[in-house]
Amino acid sequence: MPVLSVFYGITIYLNTRGEHNPPHIHAKYGEYEAAFEIASGDLIGEFPRRQTRLIQAWIEIHREDLMINWEIARSAGECSRIAPLI
Repeated sequence: MPVLSVFYGITIYLNTRGEHNPPHIHAKYGEYEAAFEIASGDLIGEFPRRQTRLIQAWIEIHREDLMINWEIARSAGECSRIAPLI
């Protein structure tokens, strides 16, 4: 699974296997793993509140890049890295 970004101990990646709708990213932080919808930033699963807010802010900043990566990943299975939240 291609890693898109890493920041504050959070790893953001795409699962490029099979059909996955709606467009979303996966995040891992310690023992937590969850998904976040790209369009809304909504959390799918359980994740610590502070890290959820960081990811949602990052999605807001990089929504266009995320959608481009989503489309490329679905067709070619490859992705470009996206700048971390600083």
